[in-house]
Amino acid sequence: MEFKEKFIERYTGLTDFKEFQEAISQPARKSIRVNTIKISVKKLESKISGLKNVPWCDEGFYIERRETAVGNLREHFLGYFYVQEAASMIPALILDPEEEDLVLDMSAAPGSKTTQLASLMKNRGAIIANDIKWDRIKALSMNLQRCGVSNTIITIYKGEFFPDVKFDKILLDAPCSGTGTLQKSPDTLKIYNTGMIKKLSYQQKRMILKAYSLLKRGGSLVYSTCSLEPEENENVVDCLLEKTDARLEKASLQNLKSSTPVLEFEGKKYNSEIKKCLRIWPQDNNSEGFFIAKIKKP
Repeated sequence: MEFKEKFIERYTGLTDFKEFQEAISQPARKSIRVNTIKISVKKLESKISGLKNVPWCDEGFYIERRETAVGNLREHFLGYFYVQEAASMIPALILDPEEEDLVLDMSAAPGSKTTQLASLMKNRGAIIANDIKWDRIKALSMNLQRCGVSNTIITIYKGEFFPDVKFDKILLDAPCSGTGTLQKSPDTLKIYNTGMIKKLSYQQKRMILKAYSLLKRGGSLVYSTCSLEPEENENVVDCLLEKTDARLEKASLQNLKSSTPVLEFEGKKYNSEIKKCLRIWPQDNNSEGFFIAKIKKP
């Protein structure tokens, strides 16, 4: 990988750059999530060899087999599992939806987290799965059908203009720079620039403020990105805390390693409550980088 000088300078100030570089230079680990709408964990384990449990997700497994592409397995076509990066499983687990909840997945396509939410809800309650582009909606629709999801309605809106409906729980896995995915998408480095980060941060702030306005009192919002940029993560959550009565809850999962969130960046100090968020670097768990905040509306 070729790193731009600005990238090296920026990330050296955020983490141990040598450890980070070593982590993203390793081959990406293939992982799957059992779709318990269609099959039990135990039954899928008996059908597919070479599975090793993801420490923080009972339905998640690393798959070691190389002789067949995972997506070509019969069990995949039947919807028995979803190919999903291990760190990507975290936001839905943190949101922890209940069976009778009304849930909004604000930026849902291609459906990894929507199908996970449906599985956690035992295909009950209701999920509104929203996205903005027709080609992404098609992929979302196909994945919902393959996984046997029947509690979900698809909508197409810009997140910040979603209709004023009140939800028990909302997942906003926001469009982002993807700097946490360099292990599998090294080309992200070619388009990396701080101007792009600032533009994304502006959009993310609009989306999180809209998402919060759609929450019922007592409801929960999980904000997540696969970005490692403070402007897209801590800065966005800080904006929400500054402009609303939102409260942060401790985000954590058993057996998941995480790093300290950024509380000051480029001269700006963030709300100290942001220490309750999860900041995950690739070197923490040999996974993608992720940021997750759990927000409560009092």
